[in-house]
Amino acid sequence: QVQLVESGGGLVQAGGSLRLSCAASGRTFSNYVMGWFRQAPGKEREFVAAINWSGGSTYYADSVKGRFTISKNNAKNTVYLQMNTLKPEDTAVYYCAARNNFGRTIVVGEYDYWGQGTQVTVSS
Repeated sequence: QVQLVESGGGLVQAGGSLRLSCAASGRTFSNYVMGWFRQAPGKEREFVAAINWSGGSTYYADSVKGRFTISKNNAKNTVYLQMNTLKPEDTAVYYCAARNNFGRTIVVGEYDYWGQGTQVTVSS
């Protein structure tokens, strides 16, 4: 079975950086899209970024474009989210997700597997 384990969250001051990791196991992910989502208190879960495991094409939410970078390490079966110039409004639980389909989507319900989440808190 697919397992996604996030790590790297924490507390950082505004303007700082964090790198999140998502270790994936249980499947060959070459046909998958891997995504990052976030959920702030009292808000719905929202799309942040995604990457095609094969080929590596990426796409981002407008709110993080130019500040966040999604990448992958095939040998380690790990996906990363480098977050720079963090803002207080980036505070949320960040989730890694996997979709067994190449189709580009930002819809929560179209991802098949989810990690447990990691907390990111940005202080002003």
